[in-house]
Amino acid sequence: MEAFNLLLLAGGLLVFLSLLAGVFSTRFGLSFLLVFLVAGMLVGEDGPGGVHFDSPIFAAWVGNASLAVILLEGGISTRMDVFRKGFTPAVLLASVGVLVTAAIVALVAMPVMHLGWRHALLLGAIVASTDAAAVFSLLRHVGLRLNERVAATLEIESGLNDPMAVFMVLALTASIGHGAGAGAVMLLLLKQAGLGLAAGWFGARLVAWLLRRLPLTAEHGGLLSLLIVSAGMAVFALTGLVEGSGFLAVYLFGLRVRALAEDAAHSASSALDGFAWAAQATMFLLLGLLVTPHDMLRAVWPTLAVAATLILVARPFAVALCLAPLRFRFKHRLFVGWVGLRGAVPIVLALFPVIEHVPGTSRFFDVAFAVVLMSLLLQGTTLGWAARRANVVEEPETTASDKRPVQGRLTLDGEQPLAEVFDFFQLPMPQTADTTLGDWLAHTLARGSAEGDGLDWHGAHFRVTSMVDGRIARVGVALAPKEQPLA
Repeated sequence: MEAFNLLLLAGGLLVFLSLLAGVFSTRFGLSFLLVFLVAGMLVGEDGPGGVHFDSPIFAAWVGNASLAVILLEGGISTRMDVFRKGFTPAVLLASVGVLVTAAIVALVAMPVMHLGWRHALLLGAIVASTDAAAVFSLLRHVGLRLNERVAATLEIESGLNDPMAVFMVLALTASIGHGAGAGAVMLLLLKQAGLGLAAGWFGARLVAWLLRRLPLTAEHGGLLSLLIVSAGMAVFALTGLVEGSGFLAVYLFGLRVRALAEDAAHSASSALDGFAWAAQATMFLLLGLLVTPHDMLRAVWPTLAVAATLILVARPFAVALCLAPLRFRFKHRLFVGWVGLRGAVPIVLALFPVIEHVPGTSRFFDVAFAVVLMSLLLQGTTLGWAARRANVVEEPETTASDKRPVQGRLTLDGEQPLAEVFDFFQLPMPQTADTTLGDWLAHTLARGSAEGDGLDWHGAHFRVTSMVDGRIARVGVALAPKEQPLA
């Protein structure tokens, strides 16, 4: 037991200290994910920890499972009106954009890394996928809210471009390693897309039907989140077993569960966010542990050339090509082109050809890792500045206190539509407005609500005054003029 306790102590302290460092790092525009990567590197073979870890298969397993949880949470947290608004540009970016990005990177990778065209295109496909979780994590910590159309595009793109990148990597891996022809590649595309869509769609309908009939309320958010995560992972695994796209299936599963069982999805959202954070932390620590920094330095100049091409040329050109017909403003296109942050997906995808023993691909992992580091350092630290320069920041609506229709204290029904309450009191609207006052308060408080619990929101204080059957029935509202503290 001593060895177990020491291992648990080391792991707990590592995650705890990484989270603390991440909180402070956001002041400098650095992503939490970067901190976890660096922490893994410090514990690894070249760092002070000196831990030798060399299991690409295990890292890929953990990476795939973690990405499934992250995509599930991304789908659950996306409202259908946001999905519809960002669907067309996101589909173009996730299909044509990924292909164009991979092709431009391949054109540079061939001469600088001495690769054949298929190997170069494989490397381009590995680094082509973006990570919106990193973008929105940084934006939340610097207190910025994006233009709704731009935000929807980035959010939906990140959920849809992972399946496309995975398909390209699998297809090129099969072509290089097993000599697969065009017919086999097209069959793979049809199976990945068709089975992924079918599994996600029908799995969500079944699970949503079940959630609507279970005797669970908002106070059972933890149990609901476990039900949704376990069902989502089952859909992901089943789709993979029949050679469909598990990433597409689990993202669609999350979207449809949100649409068909919204009360359950709202109740589970806080716990699901915790699952997603745990998945990201575990994955990035493990991937940081797997990399050997001195190996990256052996090909530093070719890697810099690939990263610079991706960040400064390939992504901006692909975005301009895809969004120009959709009447996006010029500055908005520039911003979307700049904030294509790379996260864990390129690093995990780089493990696929290594596991399949595709010749000449062992160095792709180091290249992908370096590209992600450079993206988080260069693009992540300039995200707030770029958002302001591109005029994509939406300032929260602040209302002068003397224009409020009511000041003082009121008690409201928890079933009142949140949008109507906030509109009447002229308060800034939260991201999720399509719910009731009671459910919003329960969700924002995150844990099981009790009478007397409360929170402050832009000069208003909301307090739970009555509970019925585990749900918030009555809410007290105290309004005060600006500059005056609430009693």
